[in-house]
Amino acid sequence: MKKTLVSLLIAGALFLTFNQSVKAGGRTEQNEGQRRIIVADARTTHHLNLYVAKELGLFEKYNLDVEIVFLDDNAAARDLVVSGGADVFWSCPTVAIAAIANGAPIRTIAQVKKPCTSVLLVPPNSSINTLADLNGKDIAGISPTCEAVISLTVAAKAAGGNFNLQRLAGGPAITALEGGRVDGSILEEPHASIAELAGYRVLFRQVSENIPCRTISASNRALAASTDALKDFIKAVDEANNIILSNPIADNIVRIAVDYTGAPTDAIIHGNHRLLFGIKLEVDGLIALGNELLAENNIRENPGERMFANEFRGITW
Repeated sequence: MKKTLVSLLIAGALFLTFNQSVKAGGRTEQNEGQRRIIVADARTTHHLNLYVAKELGLFEKYNLDVEIVFLDDNAAARDLVVSGGADVFWSCPTVAIAAIANGAPIRTIAQVKKPCTSVLLVPPNSSINTLADLNGKDIAGISPTCEAVISLTVAAKAAGGNFNLQRLAGGPAITALEGGRVDGSILEEPHASIAELAGYRVLFRQVSENIPCRTISASNRALAASTDALKDFIKAVDEANNIILSNPIADNIVRIAVDYTGAPTDAIIHGNHRLLFGIKLEVDGLIALGNELLAENNIRENPGERMFANEFRGITW
């Protein structure tokens, strides 16, 4: 409870800071008649469709004024939406599922991508070759509620390979791997490609192949007040999806990814083809993730179809 309140207070402070920068001239004026949507976002190439839609003018095409407020992580983005400081956020699905299960006034409106592209990377001379070999090993991963961590944990347990999760993600997880402080790291793009290009081995990619990755969620307030605007917002995002999928390493796509995330160009080129963007919600897979969260006592009940916005029934699910 305390952590939630602290997160909300931090998110609120960040939003006030953002508003002050806006008033000081940090953004262009909204064009008359445009509908405004504020997106809370933690920068990552997994949200590339948001950045492409913004940079290529697809939101303006639908008469939308979209502001992006950048935050440190998915939880902070969620909290800003929950507190009323933003309308929409991209995140790992478990971040939204857990919040909805605990009564947060948000609903999931669209998928971002499938499958989950997080994989386990180990040193080239690692003794880990099978799931059973994970037994007793120290493995870095962002959180026990991350869908990739959940899937590898379940698969490893079934093979007798219970491992010790060290809560690290991204850069720190790579650093721990390089320093020999962990036996392996569960990494998502572009960090997975960074490690792979550095010579680390990818293992068990198939474990997460059928797991839905990343969803777009909106506040109940925004859904009630701006249903049509949000539907057009998703149309613009889907147009961005099609542009990316037509050539994931086109010069302008790579440039946008680098500009927004700061990820190395070679890692983006190496792994961008794995980010299979789409808006269709993977209903069964998301409900299954809810069941896993419930089984691990991370939530009190699985919200099931309550996690999805009725306004988008027939559109994205």
